Amino acid sequence: MITIQIIGTTPPCAKCKRAEKEAQKTAEQFPGQVQVIKIDALSPEAERYGLVVTPTVVVNEQLVGSGKVRPADQLVAKIKQIIGG
Repeated sequence: MITIQIIGTTPPCAKCKRAEKEAQKTAEQFPGQVQVIKIDALSPEAERYGLVVTPTVVVNEQLVGSGKVRPADQLVAKIKQIIGG
């Protein structure tokens, strides 16, 4: 299972909401293969990535964006790299 982690504020800011929406759109293109997980920016899990700004997007433990929304097409490309497609 590939995971997309959206690290953001609680309650989520507008950018964090958009980042989650793009991640969900991405997951829909890979049914049963991609899971979206929301993580609070102040949690111990978020500290692992040296979080400075939100939203931060992590795919399979790899930081792919921080401080801006990653569009679904960029996330799809990253996932295709991971699965070899």
